[in-house]
Amino acid sequence: IAEEQAVAMISGMAKGGIRPVYNVYSTFIQRTYDQIAQDLCINSNPAVINVVGGGVRSMNDITHICHFDIPMLCSIPGLIYLAPTTCEEYFAMLAWAIRQDRKPIALRVPTNGVYHATEPVDTEYGYESKYKVTHEGSHVAIIAAGSFYQKGENVVCLLADKGIDATLVNPRYITGVDEALLDDLKRDHTLVITLEDGVLDGGFGEKIARYYGPSDMKVLNYGVKKEFIDRYDVEEQLKKNRLTVPQIVEDICRIW
Repeated sequence: IAEEQAVAMISGMAKGGIRPVYNVYSTFIQRTYDQIAQDLCINSNPAVINVVGGGVRSMNDITHICHFDIPMLCSIPGLIYLAPTTCEEYFAMLAWAIRQDRKPIALRVPTNGVYHATEPVDTEYGYESKYKVTHEGSHVAIIAAGSFYQKGENVVCLLADKGIDATLVNPRYITGVDEALLDDLKRDHTLVITLEDGVLDGGFGEKIARYYGPSDMKVLNYGVKKEFIDRYDVEEQLKKNRLTVPQIVEDICRIW
């Protein structure tokens, strides 16, 4: 209905030289798969999509679950899906997405509150996935995407209390892998953890696990189970999927 029309319209607007920004809830973007693939991405029209409410802390009745946008959008060729972690990073990515003229860009607007960057954020982004190391440690690396980046920070802090100096990575791009960075982690890391605020099946973490498949690197993926759930309690859902910080730290210490 309205969502399909909106994507077809912004594709035509972008083709005509306008830079439209379309805001849509994660649960409703599922209706637009065909238009994103065939109207927008096949034509490489540089429209911008703000995906709002993606994650476990969003709408929670069974017809409006917001867990499935990452696997859906990441399956479409030609679309870049960015996952900002702070207010400043979001606005920087949005400004770049509007300025650039080569690709459709989607941004996963954080849903875990408003966090502010403590250091300057990048203002230019490219078309290849380039992750950013925000703390350099060894042995264990935490790759924490979007709304779960602050969870990654907390995991790193708790691990430090246990004598583990873990690396922290902000992937920024969730449509692809940064092969150079992942290869570099092989030098002095043996365990990689991925955190994403969405369903695991077909999600961001599986890309990392698949890349490391032929190597000796161990990978733990954290996200939510693929299922329909109705009017769930957020904290219970996090515990059920071992997504609380103490549970993640416990798993890491047991394996490492």
